[in-house]
Amino acid sequence: MTRGGLLGVGLAVGLVAGCGKKEADLVLFCGAGIRPPAAKLVETFEREHGVSIVTDYAGAAALISRIKLNRQGDLYMPGDRQYVDVVAKEGLILSQRSVCYFVPTILVQKGNPLKIAGLRDLVKPGVKLGLGDPRAVPIGRNARKIFEKNHILWANVESNLKFQSATVNELGIQIQAKSLDAVIVWDAIATYYAAHGDEVPIPVEQNVISTVSIGVLSFTKNRELAEQFVAFAASDRGRAILEEHNYRVDAPQHARLPE
Repeated sequence: MTRGGLLGVGLAVGLVAGCGKKEADLVLFCGAGIRPPAAKLVETFEREHGVSIVTDYAGAAALISRIKLNRQGDLYMPGDRQYVDVVAKEGLILSQRSVCYFVPTILVQKGNPLKIAGLRDLVKPGVKLGLGDPRAVPIGRNARKIFEKNHILWANVESNLKFQSATVNELGIQIQAKSLDAVIVWDAIATYYAAHGDEVPIPVEQNVISTVSIGVLSFTKNRELAEQFVAFAASDRGRAILEEHNYRVDAPQHARLPE
């Protein structure tokens, strides 16, 4: 029984119980950018273990707010390990494990009419650019770091910045709707919009790669089951599900990952 995006300001467990259904065995707070493989991981684990998992999909920062407010739940899986580390510093993570990697890429309109070939083309006059909000989602924070790493002034980026999103998925939708010329998204997300846009890869030496981890929350009432889900996600079968949805289970060659 997977329910995405149901939590809002309420408790997942309370919502399920309030619907007259069996109380969830696990609650997973999950980054919206990981939704496709996460849903399959949850569905498979539920079926094989005979359990119920409620999943809340949202931006990483919004999920942290819910975790702190609700003080309940079992698992936290944002689009960047550093968000798990933020929660861990407050003593709210019992353990964590890396499961895949997110690689930022440029997604442009189909046929690349503006001939965007790299990062510097994103700040040329007239380019309508979309980025994640760095205060809300890992892809936004990574994009800002990428511009800084490549000595591209943020003021120049802002001149073309027409849209900031609370989730990475919204950026792909903007390309699909032809509202923007270019966005920076995870490479796995770009594949879902291949019919509407073309990918312009960012060279690894210019890029900022994210490690995706799952953390077991200190509030969990079923730690053994939560740890089993983490182990499943990191297993060969879990990796196969991630790869099936075009998510990288190995870091790109020569990538420098944050400590």
